[in-house]
Amino acid sequence: MRAWLAIAVGIAAGAGIAWWLARESPEARQHTQTRARQATAQAQDARPSLYRWRDDAGVLQITDHPPKGRRYERLDRDMPAGIRVEGDRAGPSE
Repeated sequence: MRAWLAIAVGIAAGAGIAWWLARESPEARQHTQTRARQATAQAQDARPSLYRWRDDAGVLQITDHPPKGRRYERLDRDMPAGIRVEGDRAGPSE
């Protein structure tokens, strides 16, 4: 019976040591999370985008560079297939 107890204690001790050696310090974990956030931001910036905005005359413009001093909406180029139409619906025809 003592052999089984020695084996169980050995396995538990081995698992504890493996856990202790494999854990990350809080500083290392924070560094890893910061790098992951930076990589995500860089990946989003690297995606090709279009910018939708209206000029002084109210005409809708779509360009590959954002306008200066205006509100704009960023559109990712790899949007799902299909056409989405927004705006006023035509009234019933008479």
